[in-house]
Amino acid sequence: MSTNLSVPSVTADYALRVADDLSANRGEQERVRSELDRLQDELVRLEESEQVLTKMQDVLGGAPKQTAKQGKSRKTAAVPAARRSNTKTAAGKSGAADGRKATKKSASTKKPGEATWLELTTAHLSGQSEPRSAAEVSASLTEAHPERAVQVTVVRNALEQGVAQGLLERSKQGRSVFYSPVATVPVSSVS
Repeated sequence: MSTNLSVPSVTADYALRVADDLSANRGEQERVRSELDRLQDELVRLEESEQVLTKMQDVLGGAPKQTAKQGKSRKTAAVPAARRSNTKTAAGKSGAADGRKATKKSASTKKPGEATWLELTTAHLSGQSEPRSAAEVSASLTEAHPERAVQVTVVRNALEQGVAQGLLERSKQGRSVFYSPVATVPVSSVS
């Protein structure tokens, strides 16, 4: 009979814990709702300030910059709490990634008057008697253009672009890929 007495006791303990957890959950929901209301009020004030400042900028003759869309700010308010807690971490990571991307873009940005990678690769291959791999083309371009940051992936992309445009041919030998200029066949005139 001692077994029967412990079952109601365990059930009562679980019922008490569930009731406590439910109460805590409802309290947390209320706190989050009040915080959300406060943030929405603050957002409305900021949007109104933005409109006033934009009008003042227009009156003063300054070049108006694009304003943030209201839809974007409303989307952030609908993000679940579990994801919002990681916002700071995610923002730091994306900021670092953006910094790296910006550095790479600025390093590889073509200056006015410089040839594109596609032009450089097709010109290089047109002077070759046999097919070349992307690594070989990249090494040759590094020697020929030391002022430009040559990356094998960029050269490979340019070579693939040349294949897509019909300027270059791709051939595979085992696992290796080689590129060569398209052989032009003289067109005989047909009368």
